[in-house]
Amino acid sequence: MLRGFAKSFESELVPALREVVAQAPFRRMFTPGGHQMSVAMTNCGSAGWVTDQSGYRYDGIDPDSGQPWPAMPPVLRRLAEQAAAEGGFESFAPDACLINRYTPGARMSLHQDKDEQDLAAPIVSVSLGLPATFLFGGPKRADKPKRYRLEHGDVVVWGGPSRLFFHGVAPLAEGEHAVMGPQRINLTFRKAR
Repeated sequence: MLRGFAKSFESELVPALREVVAQAPFRRMFTPGGHQMSVAMTNCGSAGWVTDQSGYRYDGIDPDSGQPWPAMPPVLRRLAEQAAAEGGFESFAPDACLINRYTPGARMSLHQDKDEQDLAAPIVSVSLGLPATFLFGGPKRADKPKRYRLEHGDVVVWGGPSRLFFHGVAPLAEGEHAVMGPQRINLTFRKAR
């Protein structure tokens, strides 16, 4: 847990993020079971995480536009690499950044990040905007998760033995953030391919 780690990147990070979203707008995807997710998503990098009736996967093409996902801005890559190094993963080279937008009431149920080909690489998760309660469990879905309050600028890095631990986000509370407004943005960096 790297408290406030992303704050020093904020002046470059927020405009870069807005540029990505202008190219690939947020959308609420459907799970293979036909349920619409409460969290809106987009991606940048050479691979983007998508879900639809055919399953969960990484794809180099944005299904909404038919175009490649926007390139990962250098500031995002720098942030992910430096946070990973601080967390003990020196040579992390992310090729995918899943960008989640939580509005009040949105949540993420407990899940594993297991669609990546390289499970030796860590996950780097950056929180921006409203505070959220991060749930971090164990290797089994039934393991009781610990609860961590994440504030604007906090970064969580996990890998190694905990790489496939179940994790999620409790429903987001109402609020207004001075920079990000009434939302939480989560950047999740992965080595997908």
